[in-house]
Amino acid sequence: MEVSEEGTRRVQHLAQSGLSRVPPEYIQPLHTRPFFHTRTEPRNIPLIDLSFFDPTRRASTRESIASACRDWGAFHVTNHGVPLSLLDAIRRAGRAFFTECPMPEKLRYACSTAASEGYGSKMLATSDQQQDDAVAHILDWRDYFDHHTLPLSRRNPDRWPEFPPDYRDTVARYSDEMKILAQKLLALISESLGLRASCIEDAVGEFYQNITISFYPPCPEPDLTLGLQSHSDIGAISLLIQDDVEGLQVLKSGDEGGDKWVTVEPLSDAVLVLLADQTEIITNGRYRSCEHRAITNPDRARLSVATFHDPAKTVKISPVSELIDESSPAKYRDVVYGDYVFSWYTKGPEGKRNIDALVLDS
Repeated sequence: MEVSEEGTRRVQHLAQSGLSRVPPEYIQPLHTRPFFHTRTEPRNIPLIDLSFFDPTRRASTRESIASACRDWGAFHVTNHGVPLSLLDAIRRAGRAFFTECPMPEKLRYACSTAASEGYGSKMLATSDQQQDDAVAHILDWRDYFDHHTLPLSRRNPDRWPEFPPDYRDTVARYSDEMKILAQKLLALISESLGLRASCIEDAVGEFYQNITISFYPPCPEPDLTLGLQSHSDIGAISLLIQDDVEGLQVLKSGDEGGDKWVTVEPLSDAVLVLLADQTEIITNGRYRSCEHRAITNPDRARLSVATFHDPAKTVKISPVSELIDESSPAKYRDVVYGDYVFSWYTKGPEGKRNIDALVLDS
């Protein structure tokens, strides 16, 4: 089947074309290559059993969450209340779209720009000032489909794939379940800081939720590429599930100094919780957002489903007053979320540089 020029720009098409070397626009500079300057740690991130939010275990659950938020900014949760059959269903639907749907059909849903809804490959591009001008941007080795799911005024399933037949219904049901889980988790995170349960959610306001299904094809040179460049998420809280292929890594501050990349073990019944930048600001740095990335491999495609819960672009985010006093002054400047998003997409994430730019001089 002949593929259009736009189709040839998809990473999946490149991977299937039989190339033995990746194109130069996907080659990371030396300092960001996955196996160049940091080793990965075999230990895994915290695993917290929510016990279906049993009120008799709430205190111990809060303690576990506090420790995970302080030390990692990320943790797995099990017995979270989301039907496991639904986790399987959205993984199955996403994989079917990417692996069974013909390219011309996929391109019907092509998105026009970064951060717009639809099927794409270039949500993020990193400027590389250490190389010559021949390669101005470094691209991620992945394709994705981004869905605008909440508030309901943004949700239009007609913009989502019709294949497989249950795709649209599955994404809508998954969206609703993830919203409920995000609200419950933010309540526990608030309480773990001694705040009222609704504190962080009140600061965020109505959720603007996006669901991004990412597909990482096999890569002939995984030591030169990244599936997703190092970054922290820009919103409040992200909830992620994976298939059974390793690839996600989180950056962990070392006990003896130095940061190390830790590969996150895929757990089929768990949801991975990632604290995002606005929660770091709201908690005045008590809890840090999680820097993470995705690496590639030469043999197996990988799929993940990330659900982002963000403020509206008009919301002003600042540290909550309950966490500020004479001995603990505000550490971050106030920021209108829309301005933060604009900076993130125009400058690029490059780790956590956008939130670091908001840190006040002590």
